[in-house]
Amino acid sequence: MARDLKFTRNIGIAAHIDAGKTTTTERILYYAGVNHKIGEVHDGGATMDWMEQEQERGITITSAATTVGWKYRNNDYHINIIDTPGHVDFTVEVNRSLRVLDGLVFLFSAVDGVEPQSETNWRLANNYNVARLGFVNKMDRSGADFLNVCKQVKEMLGSNAVPLQLPIGSEENFKGVVDLINNRGMVWNEHDKGMTFQEVPIPEDMLEEVAEWRENLLEAVADYDETLMEKFFEDPNSITENEILAALRAAVIDMKIVPMLCGSSFKNKGVQTMLDLVMALLPSPLDRDGIKGTNPDTGAEIVRQPSASEPFAGLAFKIATDPFVGRLCFVRSYSGTLPSGSYILNNRSGNKERISRIFQMHANKQNQIDALEAGDIAAVVGFKDIKTGDTLSDEKHPIVLESMVFPDPVIGYAIEPKKSADQDNFSKAITKLIEEDPTLTVETNEETGQTIMRGMGELHLEIIIDRMRREFKVEVNQGAPQVAFKETFTKTVEHREVYKKQSGGKGKFADIVFEFGPRTDEEEGKEKKVGLQFENAIVGGVIPREFIPAIEKGFREAMKNGPLAGFPVDSFRVKLFHGSFHDVDSDSLSFELAARMGFREAGKQAGAKLLEPIMALEVLTPDEYTGPITGDLNRRRGMMKGMDTKAGSQVIKADVPLSEMFGYVTDLRTMSSGRATANLTFSHYDFVPANIAEGVIKKEKGS
Repeated sequence: MARDLKFTRNIGIAAHIDAGKTTTTERILYYAGVNHKIGEVHDGGATMDWMEQEQERGITITSAATTVGWKYRNNDYHINIIDTPGHVDFTVEVNRSLRVLDGLVFLFSAVDGVEPQSETNWRLANNYNVARLGFVNKMDRSGADFLNVCKQVKEMLGSNAVPLQLPIGSEENFKGVVDLINNRGMVWNEHDKGMTFQEVPIPEDMLEEVAEWRENLLEAVADYDETLMEKFFEDPNSITENEILAALRAAVIDMKIVPMLCGSSFKNKGVQTMLDLVMALLPSPLDRDGIKGTNPDTGAEIVRQPSASEPFAGLAFKIATDPFVGRLCFVRSYSGTLPSGSYILNNRSGNKERISRIFQMHANKQNQIDALEAGDIAAVVGFKDIKTGDTLSDEKHPIVLESMVFPDPVIGYAIEPKKSADQDNFSKAITKLIEEDPTLTVETNEETGQTIMRGMGELHLEIIIDRMRREFKVEVNQGAPQVAFKETFTKTVEHREVYKKQSGGKGKFADIVFEFGPRTDEEEGKEKKVGLQFENAIVGGVIPREFIPAIEKGFREAMKNGPLAGFPVDSFRVKLFHGSFHDVDSDSLSFELAARMGFREAGKQAGAKLLEPIMALEVLTPDEYTGPITGDLNRRRGMMKGMDTKAGSQVIKADVPLSEMFGYVTDLRTMSSGRATANLTFSHYDFVPANIAEGVIKKEKGS
């Protein structure tokens, strides 16, 4: 019997690092009856953070999908929860999780409010149109201020944040909330760890404030739902609880209102109420529009509705390795049913894959199920070749869903196994890790034979190397961090390249004339386009048509090594407009080689320049250290973007080249006696100043 999708919720929990995300998930598992004791992050005992490094560092690295049940208004709900990491180096994990979720619980710390990573994750959630509710955690901490956080969510994140509760008691005396929907006080019971609550009268000193905020809530709801507008003007109190919830739900799904709740996960207060509201307000798979995809054969758009009667379509959003069942692939199913033991089509490779078993995941434990149904999330095993972002579909009904775009890595280390005997395990470890993490790339430098591993930041690579040691038992030597420079062209030139080789017998000949320079198809203010813009303007068959793809391939291959110092070229344009060929000596390879040589020669004349990754930095520091910190950032070629005050501290914002930021966290600790904290996110690529570029090029050519 298929479950009613109306009672399924695919939700994520997202936040800035340390806002209490994993603690909140642990509470959900406890209240849902899955765990009999509450695992704590600070003791290293959290269920969801099951990797050793996660327990040691107290942070979440991989997102884990877990399934729990919840009873709300006498209906049994089925919830798939994806716990996402908050640390910026693991944005990829947040990105891929949001792609497959229907709703999101967004956590904020009541003390710190909206933090840099909250902003990044909020923008990602906007990109994927994920409906969300805000949960302000840590209400028991000194300095907690619920309404101030709501104000920040409104102003800094540009969203319509509407409080549904007000806290009763503050800081260590926080004991409950006033529910503005029902106009009642709620205090959670200590004896069953907050599983149940008592209804209490609204405290006298809160009556005015409650009346004001309840009116705000009713006004926001009436504003959205016109049928309630008349009732609101006649008598706001005539609007019933069910009407408020129905209108709120529609507004949340429409992304017009973000309901704000508060609590303290650590003190077992508010998580249950938040779960009830997840059921009441966040969308089920049926509330989302049908998923759009394309037919790989015709390119036509196809829409698949979330129903078991449609052909199967799902998206592989994460590959993981499990010590007991081997490689797992997490799949979000959008339509149809996939029974275990059946075959599906991988639309990227065009190959069939047999899915031998399907598991409903429980952090790192599994329950086997017979089939994956529309709207659900599960892990499949038995496949040979599935990568993150692949669309899996019914063999007879191919469809390609929009894949996920991952940022390019910005930092690299040269790595090698400490013992040559470990070479095999070293290669195996790298293959597995790349499979799991699309933002990790590994390449071999042909000249030096070194293996270069690149990732999103120092912490990202540190943890990968740590995993190699623990999971694959490979000790690794690592070189100094290297910045992922790129090259680009600044002016357009014309160039002729003739490739000739005569050595007895059949020779080689190719002759191409082309325009070469920056792309011309980029719109102002839009994100830069990457890749090769290739225009074939050959007329009259001066170069036969069958050689054109070889020329394009030559230029595309040449992009991997720019003319200045061999760094990759991100984007450029080639317009091929003239040339000639030889009846006997010309072949595809000759033209490909001509294009490669032409790229090097034309590249030197086209004003090649180096680009470097620029990081957006936010430093939170007590007032007295702002002088030394800004002075230090100027020495690191930082561009100041502004200063704010937040909770009595200074927030310094700057754009700083990554190459100047190695070891920054340690230096910052020293400068501020350990009181300042920093947050780094990749921002963009920019030109390297001439004097520094010279040094980089010399070093690369010398190495």
